[in-house]
Amino acid sequence: MSASGGTKAIVAALLANLSIAVAKFVAFVFSGSSSMLAESVHSLADSGNQGLLLLGGKRAQRAATPQHPFGYGRERYIYAFLVSIVLFSVGGMFALYEGYEKIKHPHEIEHWYWPVGVLVFAIIAEAFSFRTAIKESNTLRGKKSWKEFVRHAKAPELPVVLLEDLGALVGLILALGGVGMALLTGDGVWDGIGTLCIGVLLILIALVLAAETKSLLLGEAAGTEAVQQIEAAIVAGDTVTGVIHMRTLHIGPEELLVAAKIAVRHDGTATEIAAAIDAAESRIREAVPIARVIYLEPDIYSETEAAKGPDREATPGGPSTPPAAH
Repeated sequence: MSASGGTKAIVAALLANLSIAVAKFVAFVFSGSSSMLAESVHSLADSGNQGLLLLGGKRAQRAATPQHPFGYGRERYIYAFLVSIVLFSVGGMFALYEGYEKIKHPHEIEHWYWPVGVLVFAIIAEAFSFRTAIKESNTLRGKKSWKEFVRHAKAPELPVVLLEDLGALVGLILALGGVGMALLTGDGVWDGIGTLCIGVLLILIALVLAAETKSLLLGEAAGTEAVQQIEAAIVAGDTVTGVIHMRTLHIGPEELLVAAKIAVRHDGTATEIAAAIDAAESRIREAVPIARVIYLEPDIYSETEAAKGPDREATPGGPSTPPAAH
């Protein structure tokens, strides 16, 4: 992910949510609308979430240490996971509670122009933030669908901001609908129903974010295209005849670990094999620049061992079909 692009989207969302949170709370004070209170807490939680994303990005830039030899790139995943927790607890659960209380004890909305005016302003501001997130995401999304982009993105910031902004826009529409129905019918229960819908929406988005960031925290491999590029780079020379087996792991959004057992010619000298490994590492980094940590173990390919299957503990193990000869 482009760090500048992600930061730009986060800052745009932060500024929008701070201004919206203040406006919504003022509208709640003057109107007594529970939808406005729930939405003001939602915007305040979103503002805190953007702060967490910025903090995670800053902490992830720290240099590696002996205790953390692969660096702190995964801090961005940790803070993105915290965002989902905040969105679930502070945003979703509070909205459910407030909606229940409003349905149980409804009262008429006062000074209707406050919540309606603020909601219109908030929709415009959130649309601007959402447009910025879409624009920055499109530079990375390529031909992927939005669902694929959110599910497979290794950098968490843009998917988080996208889902937050989408949830905010839908929530504002729900709030406007609840307030509008309460004004038309004179029944404050509709305001509570709108608040409940906002709570359900926020919880659903929080669960999606939690599932995606959990997968990143556990450790995800490189994408299919990157794996193919790495394998092609390894065997591009003369000494390496194939990849017996390979493992990749994202140790950060823009940092990839590559570990592979490679087949080499049995008549190669130690000097030739060492030079071939160095050359393969250079080709890998040229093909996939985020491959920062590379471990290549040379071995002699054995059809007998390969026939046992792709057991990662086998030596040499590997695929059941021999690598292409050079």
